[in-house]
Amino acid sequence: VGVFQHGKVEIIANDQGNRTTPSYVAFTDTERLIGDAAKNQVALNPQNTVFDAKRLIGRKFGDPVVQSDMKHWPFRVINDGDKPKVQVSYKGETKAFYPEEISSMVLTKMKEIAEAYLGHPVTNAVITVPAYFNDSQRQATKDAGVIAGLNVLRIINEPTAAAIAYGLDRTGKGERNVLIFDLGGGTFDVSILTIDDGIFEVKATAGDTHLGGEDFDNRLVNHFVEEFKRKHKKDISQNKRAVRRLRTACERAKRTLSSSTQASL
Repeated sequence: VGVFQHGKVEIIANDQGNRTTPSYVAFTDTERLIGDAAKNQVALNPQNTVFDAKRLIGRKFGDPVVQSDMKHWPFRVINDGDKPKVQVSYKGETKAFYPEEISSMVLTKMKEIAEAYLGHPVTNAVITVPAYFNDSQRQATKDAGVIAGLNVLRIINEPTAAAIAYGLDRTGKGERNVLIFDLGGGTFDVSILTIDDGIFEVKATAGDTHLGGEDFDNRLVNHFVEEFKRKHKKDISQNKRAVRRLRTACERAKRTLSSSTQASL
């Protein structure tokens, strides 16, 4: 989350000192956790720790994307009139939430981070979405903002936000074509924008809505599950806790490999 003041945007650190907050919401017997606190306990509570709400938001339960993603998620997704809902156990009760509700919990957290930094209430917000989001996904994102008590001024495309962040709209060289390459945690987005006199237009989007850090993690996890079978004649794939521990180790190794040529698990 960032705040626009004195003519520029300042990115605000959360209570953990991080400038980004993972979009995770966890439900326990006693409380609801959001962000780092939720992600940090995922190994102990995989069924009730929800992430990837952005992959569900504005989609129908029968959407092939939802059906394919459900195979990878440790949490349960149920069908409510062709709308997906996430089912969790919270304070000893079974609860079901729409993706908009999960996203609103994350947005509420971001709102609180901004309010703590500024020392006063925040209501107006601009929310970014992938350029390929359709009207239904955009509207659902807006709804999430409203549930979080935000007045959503507008929904803007993530590549446009990136271009503004890099000051690409302020070079004043007439019309320009810009390629934005964004490989994220869950998506890979390439966009071509034209920028002319501060006006942005998305000309084309490509990429893979299902390729990102998480998919690299999945590949690594599957690889090591097979290795484990081969070496130890044991199949750990049905043991959620073991798979989660393996995933955490794979993620750590992946990060290490960004700067080293070797990593051990």
